[in-house]
Amino acid sequence: MPKVGMEPIRRRQLIDATIASMGEHGLADTTVQTISRGAGVSPGIIHHYFGGKDELLAATMRSMLVQLRSDVTERLAAAGPSPRARLEAIVDCNFAAGQFEPRVVAAWLGFWAQAPHNPALSRLQRINARRLHSNLRHSLRALLPPDRAERVTMGLAALIDGLWLRFALTGAMDGSEARAVALGYLDAELGA
Repeated sequence: MPKVGMEPIRRRQLIDATIASMGEHGLADTTVQTISRGAGVSPGIIHHYFGGKDELLAATMRSMLVQLRSDVTERLAAAGPSPRARLEAIVDCNFAAGQFEPRVVAAWLGFWAQAPHNPALSRLQRINARRLHSNLRHSLRALLPPDRAERVTMGLAALIDGLWLRFALTGAMDGSEARAVALGYLDAELGA
């Protein structure tokens, strides 16, 4: 009989082990065994709490999205009503230390690569993309005409994704450098 109150602890432990395994092995070589070994539990625990690897992967991506949404919400509240400050807060969240660490970026990359083949991950990726687009567009519409705001929204979202991809593939820049590139693009577009 499982201990009362262990489920949220075990679920968190398994999600953290999944992120660590994806960071170390990549998605293709992340298995129930590598995850359970990293969490220090038997493979059967994954099936008990999640039903299998696919459900654990979806729960891990949801957990990462919840953390990102929480970070964005917190930073937007601190940014106040200034559209420029709100845009900076969104960029800051995407390149914050907790989001832009190698193992987290590797996990995101694995999810992005798998999303076209996994309906649950695809749905979560669409939600994330729409949320980013909506947050950027909302602030940009206060600063630019609607058609231009939409174009800059698409450009900034693509740049954020591209900087993530570049970091995942090459490790060539850190979060502060990526932030500077994204904000440089934003400043150039707002000044044009």
